Amino acid sequence: MTAGSLVYVYAVAREPAATLVTMAGTLTGVAGSPVHLVLRSPALAAVVSPVPERDFHETALRRHLEDLGWLEALARAHHGVIEAFSTHATVLPLRLATVYRDDDRVRAVLHDRQGLFLDRLGRLDGHVELGVKIYVDRGSDTPSEPAPPAASSSDPPLGPGRSYLRHRRAEQDSRNDAERAAERAAERIEATARAHAVERARHRIQEGELATAPGVNVSNDAYLVPAAHADAFRAEALRSTDGLTGVRVDVTGPWAPYSFAGLPEPDPPGSAP
Repeated sequence: MTAGSLVYVYAVAREPAATLVTMAGTLTGVAGSPVHLVLRSPALAAVVSPVPERDFHETALRRHLEDLGWLEALARAHHGVIEAFSTHATVLPLRLATVYRDDDRVRAVLHDRQGLFLDRLGRLDGHVELGVKIYVDRGSDTPSEPAPPAASSSDPPLGPGRSYLRHRRAEQDSRNDAERAAERAAERIEATARAHAVERARHRIQEGELATAPGVNVSNDAYLVPAAHADAFRAEALRSTDGLTGVRVDVTGPWAPYSFAGLPEPDPPGSAP
């Protein structure tokens, strides 16, 4: 540790095999700092890197977390380190911006919570996380102008009022059909989960600046799946919209099991205990 720095903790892993020690020496993490392991012999290791105290003490961190650009860069670095380790070992991802004062404090946390860490790592061993989002095409909330009748139509022309109402009814019917399609897709995904997943975590639907994908996000779930079932889960989830219109499913992953780490954090971010 150097003066003016704190320790950023990405994850906890079990059995720091030689491969993990070597890997740690090749990675850079948050703030471009080199990654290393803090060992709690013989069972646990924390994946850490030094970060500037000026940016990660409690007050500065609270301010930075309001900056979406800064937050995105932090999340990318955090995710990159965890994913690199998760390809070689079961890791327990810690909450974004988990910071301690120094390596000795990290080592003390590994000691104090060893039983909890080992229990959680055992539960996650051999499993990956996949994310499933359902999107509905609800069209625009702004009424569109009805199309003019076809020149060859034999039906008597509608007045402007009836034409508008018919057009609006058709738009509403289309939205209702899309909602029913989304419900059907969700039922199929639940059946897929019963066959392949061992746990589900529901997340808040994405809205506002987080909603960059086309359509309206109506479901945002994560599933804990045995690694051997990941391909089958993905394929079946993507087929959940077969024969349905106005609904789309995105499947992401496999990831390290972020949504299932579920570890109570003893200290607020940036408090550097």
